[in-house]
Amino acid sequence: METDIVANMRHPRRASGAPGTDVPVAGGAAADDRAAATAALVALFREHQLALARTALMIVGDRATAEDVVQDAFVDLYRRIDRLTDHHRMLPYARAAVVNKCRTVLRRRKLAFRAGRTHEPPVWSAESAAMLGEERREVFLALRRLPQRRREALVLRYYLDLDEREIAETMGIGVGTVRSTVSRALASLADLLGEKA
Repeated sequence: METDIVANMRHPRRASGAPGTDVPVAGGAAADDRAAATAALVALFREHQLALARTALMIVGDRATAEDVVQDAFVDLYRRIDRLTDHHRMLPYARAAVVNKCRTVLRRRKLAFRAGRTHEPPVWSAESAAMLGEERREVFLALRRLPQRRREALVLRYYLDLDEREIAETMGIGVGTVRSTVSRALASLADLLGEKA
């Protein structure tokens, strides 16, 4: 997956998806800014793509979709690279893009379910279940049963270890809403696991 995305970043024609449509690169300072932004994005991908893919996995439930979500998020970031002037803002933007793309996947699955088609993620195979371990598998299954917003909040808080402000920014909600959502999510998770909150 990394080599595909890095190759697309180095070859704008591939990233745009249309043959023969290179992304125009201006000369001078603009080209230097674009090169610096591309280098920052490649470094961000190398450092954070695994954590973002794991986050997506916890939300959507299967590895292939999670990897696609992260790859699509980084391709979208690359397509908007000229607008990303603050390189320190790339990680929060990437997190928000991954969460939003996960929401889109879940919405599509819900529509497919209503039409009579179901999605069974391959993560629940016998091999994957054995790798997760029984206790972790129970938590993972219970997490999957939570409403989407609560699941996202718990994954961002306890899996990515983001603070309330970062979660609010990623999810597009207020800090107070983050606190109440995490609290309710923990209580729901405890109920699902048969524990006292």
